Amino acid sequence: MRIALSQLTTGPDPAKNLLLIEEWTRRAADAGARVVVFPEASMACFGTPLAPLAEPLDGPWADAVRAIARDTGTVVVAGMFTPAGEGRVTNTLLATGPDVDTSYDKIHLYDAFGFRESDSVAAGDRVVTMTVDGARLGLATCYDVRFPELFRAHADAGATATLLAASWGAGPGKLDQWELLVRARALDATLWVAAVDQADPDRGPSTAPTGIGHSRVVGPDGTVRARLDAAPDLLVTDLDITEVPRTRQRISVLTNRRPELWH
Repeated sequence: MRIALSQLTTGPDPAKNLLLIEEWTRRAADAGARVVVFPEASMACFGTPLAPLAEPLDGPWADAVRAIARDTGTVVVAGMFTPAGEGRVTNTLLATGPDVDTSYDKIHLYDAFGFRESDSVAAGDRVVTMTVDGARLGLATCYDVRFPELFRAHADAGATATLLAASWGAGPGKLDQWELLVRARALDATLWVAAVDQADPDRGPSTAPTGIGHSRVVGPDGTVRARLDAAPDLLVTDLDITEVPRTRQRISVLTNRRPELWH
């Protein structure tokens, strides 16, 4: 399966960001990508008041993404914000394209490193996978990468890859943690992890998580197969889905689990 990771920098204007999504999706489709993954907060960057711009999944912004996916024949995964009531939003991944229309609400909220996502965002409560060309893919968002049980839940649901969309917070040691965590989650669940982050922007004084770049694709054995640096770029790569069962025969961590001891 050929996928594209669109490591771009979004701003506060959803309409302008939609133009970027269209441009980058067309570039990915021209390169033969079947799935195009955009970062968390593709609709609008963090540091922007989210409640006034949130839209439902059947609203005009999501419908415009659907039209882009339909016109290019790709499955597009993009981070947006949907209304959650009481002045909060849900941090949502929209996944849409031929024979696919689903969404994932971020389960683990980023209340860490001096930022409190839960002040403005409501947590999701549902593990989501989708099927593209016979391959099952899990969906995860940013801070989720620190919780191995979600990635194992994807594997238990039959997934051979997790698509991870992020807007990673900068700071001392954060790049090392990003690489370590993405590789560890692939190895924990013996599946592919395709992790796309917002490109590293020109930061002002805000402490909002606005990305550091360094998107990467990690194989089910935990090795990095493709990567980007900090700048905006498009990473197109092929996932060998048949590698997953072969790896699980050699690295049997899913089979050898003892969950009855922890519950």
